[in-house]
Amino acid sequence: MNNTVYDLIIVGAGPAGLSASIYASRYKLNHLIFGMNPGGQITEIRTLENYPGFTSISGRDFISRVLEQMENLGMRINKESVSAIKKEEDVFVVEASGHKYQAHSLILALGTEYKKINIPGEKEFTGRGVSYCATCDAMFFKEKVVSVIGGANSAAVTAMELADHAHKVYVIFRRDKMTADPIWVEKLNNNPKIELIYGTNILEIKGENKVEKIILDKPYDDKTFLKTDGVFVEVGSEPGVSLATNLGVAVDEQKYIIVSPDMGTNISGVFAAGDATTGSNKFRQVITASAEGAIAAASVYKLLKLK
Repeated sequence: MNNTVYDLIIVGAGPAGLSASIYASRYKLNHLIFGMNPGGQITEIRTLENYPGFTSISGRDFISRVLEQMENLGMRINKESVSAIKKEEDVFVVEASGHKYQAHSLILALGTEYKKINIPGEKEFTGRGVSYCATCDAMFFKEKVVSVIGGANSAAVTAMELADHAHKVYVIFRRDKMTADPIWVEKLNNNPKIELIYGTNILEIKGENKVEKIILDKPYDDKTFLKTDGVFVEVGSEPGVSLATNLGVAVDEQKYIIVSPDMGTNISGVFAAGDATTGSNKFRQVITASAEGAIAAASVYKLLKLK
């Protein structure tokens, strides 16, 4: 075991974790940050246009700038997989890649994973027509035809957002009726740009350099394919909170970490930030994740240095 007891260990290297590290460095907190995939899901975003200060920037370029800023403050990411976190007396012990590290406090920036539909073409066309975030990518489909996969509230909200930009929006779901709230179904039915396709699955996404069509498991308008410029997958997301729950951190019914306004959890010394939390009304955006990371780091500083 590493005998150093750090002020803070940050688990997760997406926007929330990186922001937390930047602020922790500015607060002179002796800390470590762990993450196997620096940047997380944002590296899949083709163009980021809703973060202040950037008219347009790719997700990878944005994260490279954040990493440069973090490294200029003397921090580098430990690319080790965290397997367990335990509380031992007055410190937290983080196990990663066969090593153990100790800290007085934690920030869990665990993020979420988009649920995939796992069909041919989904992975290949991610960032080239396949998207999991309408807020991020809707603007790229102005006056184009797009398809939304899913039948719950998130799919309905995505369809309505896309209808503000696209020429036509198909909503495709496998059941005989949507599971979205009736008010959302009514909104969809009343929007002339939106067309609902019931009881249908997508078998494959096809195209050359970008999405051009999807293959259906049953005919629609006498065709087993649908021409579309984009496919928005909205079948839910899953917060990766097993490390937190094993530690005893409280989560809500949807498995999101319950946080207070200072990003604190039910366990003293454990804070959480980003997409896996109930913070920011679960508005999963780069700007809110970054803000939560900064708040969490400030809270650690107040806890440890301003006693």
